[in-house]
Parts: sequence; structure tokens; C-alpha cells
Amino acid sequence: MIRTRRHWILIGSSAVLIGSGVALAQSAVLSAFDATLPDARGISRFNRPGTTTLLASNGEVIQKLGPATREKIQPGQMPLLVKQAFIAAEDRRFYDHNGVDFWGIGRAVVRNVRQGAVREGASTITQQLARTVFLSQDRTITRKLKEAALAYKLERQLSKEQILEQYLNYVYLGASAYGLADAAWVYFSKTPDQLNLQEAALIAGLPPAPSVYSPLVNPELALERRGIVLNRMEQAGFITASEAEQARSSPLDLKPAIPKYFNSSAPYFTSWVAQQLPQLLTPEQLEVGGLKIRTSLNLDWQRKAQQVVRKFAPYNTEGVIVSMEPGTGLVRVMVGGKNFSSSQFNRATQGLRSPGSTFKLFPYAAAISSGVKPEDVFVDSPRCWAGYCPKNFGNKYFGNISLADALKNSLNTVAVQLQDKVGFDAIISTANKLGIGNERPLGKYYPMAIGAYEQTVLDMTAAYAAVANRGVYVKPMAIEEIRGPQGNVIWSRRIDGDKGRRAIDSEVADAMNWMLQRVVTGGTGGAARLDDRPVAGKTGTSEGARDLWFIGSIPQLTTAVWFGYDNNAETHSSSSEAAWAWSRFMTQVKDNYNVENFPAKPALNRPLKGPTKKDRAATRGSAPSTPGGGGYQYQPYGEGEAPRPVTPAPAPRRYIAPDDGPPVDENFRPLPVQ
Repeated sequence: MIRTRRHWILIGSSAVLIGSGVALAQSAVLSAFDATLPDARGISRFNRPGTTTLLASNGEVIQKLGPATREKIQPGQMPLLVKQAFIAAEDRRFYDHNGVDFWGIGRAVVRNVRQGAVREGASTITQQLARTVFLSQDRTITRKLKEAALAYKLERQLSKEQILEQYLNYVYLGASAYGLADAAWVYFSKTPDQLNLQEAALIAGLPPAPSVYSPLVNPELALERRGIVLNRMEQAGFITASEAEQARSSPLDLKPAIPKYFNSSAPYFTSWVAQQLPQLLTPEQLEVGGLKIRTSLNLDWQRKAQQVVRKFAPYNTEGVIVSMEPGTGLVRVMVGGKNFSSSQFNRATQGLRSPGSTFKLFPYAAAISSGVKPEDVFVDSPRCWAGYCPKNFGNKYFGNISLADALKNSLNTVAVQLQDKVGFDAIISTANKLGIGNERPLGKYYPMAIGAYEQTVLDMTAAYAAVANRGVYVKPMAIEEIRGPQGNVIWSRRIDGDKGRRAIDSEVADAMNWMLQRVVTGGTGGAARLDDRPVAGKTGTSEGARDLWFIGSIPQLTTAVWFGYDNNAETHSSSSEAAWAWSRFMTQVKDNYNVENFPAKPALNRPLKGPTKKDRAATRGSAPSTPGGGGYQYQPYGEGEAPRPVTPAPAPRRYIAPDDGPPVDENFRPLPVQ
């Protein structure tokens, strides 16, 4: 009897030990398998591959690219009617299963066999969410097993309400609508809380085949599918028979709209951002999606600048405004034209235009750097250089005049003289350091000094910004920071961006800013005056007033304005129009910065450096003469040689001197826009 009792005790103990071992082993296997599955708690950060969100500097959304959910519903804000519609349509036992509904599978199999076709699916809302976020759409046994395992894990880690809300934020509902909020807007121009019963039922019927059931594509099928959802809602007790009947008899009443953030709020700027991204990120980083790019754009300023271009561009010309911070290179505004939908050509970054007298920045800066002082006197009179005869506006000449006054009055003959005074090499080198002429080389032609070589508005803005930054050039930048799918910083301007480089000495920049301020206070840039702070800037007008420029700075911001026709026709206007538009824009944004003065005019004591031997050899035989030789093209000669260009750079397209016009009174008002 005792032996028998001991025998059963031994057997029982062994069974307990074996059972415990099996349970522990099973738990270990399940834990190991579970560890290979993604953590469902990070589901709120899900992004589809190829999605990118572009943000303004203050975090406001500019555009969402790719298959992105453009607007999510916050936790606890999902309307009850919508939840009931989707549960009735997609997973009527949602609150009763643990991720996989075996009763639902059996019901679907029986119905599909009876119908002889697939009429009902068996995937739960939890399974659909797992498939959308973590898996592909492949129809394989392996994928289905992973889907089931993930569904169980989702149910363990998230509440039912969290699962349902995440599903409704990510499910594709046709017409580029990812999530309920997007669908409500795309189909009905409504927010989710504004949807009525028939609208909620229609959207809830879309997930099985969004492109087929879309009311924008197949309205009859959409109505049929809506009726099925309403029937299921009635069967589930969510609505009454009379409510269902009334909703079934209602018309579609669609009010289609473009998905929110589908189009860019600043398309010229975002097209430039897209060009910069491949230089900062790998193809793999761009493809993975979920990128959040905080740009430099001030969206409010951008809208103001766009309005200024449309309002003040004279005679239906096109217009550009670019505004950037000198110390950081951050481009705060980029208007590349009047209407992006009419023309996607970005005139700020792609348009090559003659800069006119705004190019004088470079010969003047080179002259100051080479020892010429603002007080040094030049002779302003009609002169020719090997057949090239620049003219001042209205054929007005001042005789003896200081360098500073020559810039203030935008005298062309003095600017051309500086090429003899300090040499082409010094001027070209200065321009190169300030970002001009590196991609499109400048040739040693006398018309260069007054803007014969075409430039982009962005490049010219950056050059003037460097002078405002006391000689430190910072490359224009559109991006502040890029974060990856997990919110991690993968590129930062502060760490990875351009730190700037010394382009010209600070005292040279200070002297230039002093002279450029005089252009605004008493010269051709008078229309750009601001009532409470100094402005340093320069007008520019190309031959026949085909290009109208003003580029001006306050110490914290440099802004360029350009007007002209795409076909290069004459504008029959003046650069004062651009200066006035500049002031209209800056008046609206200047109060964001404290009033600051530019540094005082420096005491310059630099030894004078003349042209290099190479320059002197290149210009031999091209000494200035009185007018009469005719022609406009400058052809430098070497001794005993046939005519040839000094450098392999192409000759400028036009050689006639630009006309900036006389000094403009501060009370200038532009001509009426035609």
C-alpha cells in the first residue's frame, strides 16, 4: 500500500516536472518567436515607403509627398458613427476576438463556397492593420502566418480603441486618400466629425477594392457597396431600419477636393528643395520614407512676396523675389514666378538674366580690395575700349567724380575703367569668391563690368548677402534639418551644413556697404528706402530695360527683386519698379528684426595693386579712346596676333550699356500695372 502510494507520487511529480518543462520550453519558443516580430507600440510612427513631409521653419506643413496620410485623427477623436460603419463593414466581431476571428473565417468559407466566388473576406481589422504597417500584400502562406502572429501581438500591446484608430488613420481609401480624414476631405470636403450616415457608410465600404468602389470612378458600384454597409449596420443594431432606408435613398452628393498638402504651398521653393535632397541623403534614405524635412522657408513671408510680385510686376512682366539671411545662408523666401501652374520654370534658380548694374558690386569690391578708396576721383566722360563704348543713362556725364558717387549714380564708364585700374583677374577672382562665375566662367571682356554675363537671381542674392555678412560667403541653403522615420536627426545644417568662408576682407565689405547705402539714400535706389533703418543696395537694368533689378540688404536679411519677360522683350520700365517692390515686401517683414546699423565706413590704407602682367598683355592695344569707332563688341588683341578672346569663356550676348536712370526720389511711386 505504501509502495503503491509512493509509486503514484513519483509518477505525479514526474508529470508535473515534465509538464512544467514543456510549458517553459513552449513559453521560451513563443517568446523567442515574438521577439522576432516588430514592436506594435511604435505603430503611430508608421510611414509608407517614399513618403516625405516638407515643413516650414515654424513647423507648418508645406507639402506631403508620396503615399502619405496627410491628416491624422487624434486619439479619442474618432466619431462613433464612423467606427460603427467600419466595424459593420470589415469586422463585426472586432470586440470579441483576439486578433484572428476563426468564426469569421468559417463564415466566410461557407458563404464563398455557396456563392461559388469570393464574396467575403476573413481578415480582421487587426490583421489588416498588421499587414498595412508591417507586411507586404503578397498572397502567400508565410505572409498569412506572420499576419496572424502580428495580429495577436497587436492585441496584447494595444487596446481595441488604439487598434481601430490606427487602422482608420492608415487604411487606403482610394483617390490618394490614406486614412479616414483624407477620404472625408477628398470625397466630401468635410472633416470626419462632419460626415453623416450615408457618407460614413460609403467610405467604410471602400477598403476591399478602393479603386473599384471609388464613387469618383464607379458611382453605381459605390452606391451598391454603400447599401451593403448600411444593411450590416442595421443587422448589428447600430442604426434603425428607417435610418438605413433613408440613407439608402440619399444621393451620393459628392464634393471632391484635392488631398490636403498634396500641392505645395510654395512650389518654386519645394522644387529647389527636391534638387538639393540627393546631395544630402543616400538613395536608400530617400526611398525608405517617413522623412520630415524642416526647411528654411517662412511661409507667411512667402505668401506676402508672392502677392508683391503679382501686384507690382510692371506691364505683365514675370517676377522673382529671393530673400536670405546673410549669416546662415537660409533662404526665407523664393518666388520663382507669378503662377507655378502656368509655368514650372523657376526663374530664381534656373533663369539666366543679365544682372545689369547689380554686377558692379564685383569691380567695385575688387577695386577697394586693390587699394582704391571711395574718395578717389575718376573722370566720367564718353570713352571707348577697342570699339566698345558704354554710355550713361541719358548720355549724362559728370566729369571728375569720386568712386562712391560713381556707384551712387550707377555710372557705367567708371565701372569699365576699374577693369583697367585693377585688372580683369582681380574682378573675376572677387566674383568667383562671391559665388559668381564658377560654373559659367567669366571672360575678359570690357562689358563684363556692367552685367553682360547672365546670372541667376539666387546667385546674385548670395553674393550681396556675403557683403552684408562683412565678407563671409555662405552658400544658399533651403534645409534646416532632416529627421528619419524614427524621429532621429539624419542631417542638420548646424552640424553638416556650410559654415561659410571668407570671400572678401571685412573692411572691404564695410566700405561696400557704406557706398551701397548711399545708393539708396541719394542715388538710383531711392525707391527702396525704409523709414526706420538703413538699406544697402543696388539697382540694375539691362539693355533695353529687359531686366529690372534691385538687390538690397538690411544687416540681417538680403532680398533681391527681378522683373522681366521670359522672351527677353523690352519692359519699357526702369529698375525703380524693382526697388519699389522691394520696399513693399520689406516693409511687411522688417519688424521681425531689430533695427541695426551697418558698420561704419572704415579707414582704408591699402597699397594700390594694378593689373597683373597677364591682364596688361591681354588689354594691350585696347586703350580707351574717344567715341567714333563704332560697334559694341570688345575684341582684345595680343601684340601681333589676330583678334581672339582673352579667355575661353564665351562672349556675353549683349554689349550695349545698361541704363539705370537718374537718382530716384524717396517718394517714387511705380507706374500703374498694365
